[in-house]
Amino acid sequence: MGKGMKAGKKPKAPGAGNMQKQMQQMQAMQRKMDEAQAEINEMEMMATSGGGAVTVTVSGAKELKDIQIKPEVVDPDDVEMLQDLIIAATNEALRQMEEVSQGKMNELTAGLGIPGF
Repeated sequence: MGKGMKAGKKPKAPGAGNMQKQMQQMQAMQRKMDEAQAEINEMEMMATSGGGAVTVTVSGAKELKDIQIKPEVVDPDDVEMLQDLIIAATNEALRQMEEVSQGKMNELTAGLGIPGF
């Protein structure tokens, strides 16, 4: 039996403790990322178009939650303009939510050297 070894115990492979520590760190990081994603999913982002004529609210899960349209923007002879305003407001709200989401995830992964984050 080697020096400092106890009966019945196998010697650890070199770096085994380090690998276990890395696995624990990765699991902790995954929990933090899951918590951050759940928090993001609960967020809401609002954007407007047409000078406030159309207001759209989206969730962090990128679901459309609400659309508010001022009556004066509803013109039966120009439905296309209303459609454009809705699209513009929705796309802006989604862009803002993506920016917030990426920022939150980047905070967690800063310094890890993970590509794409």
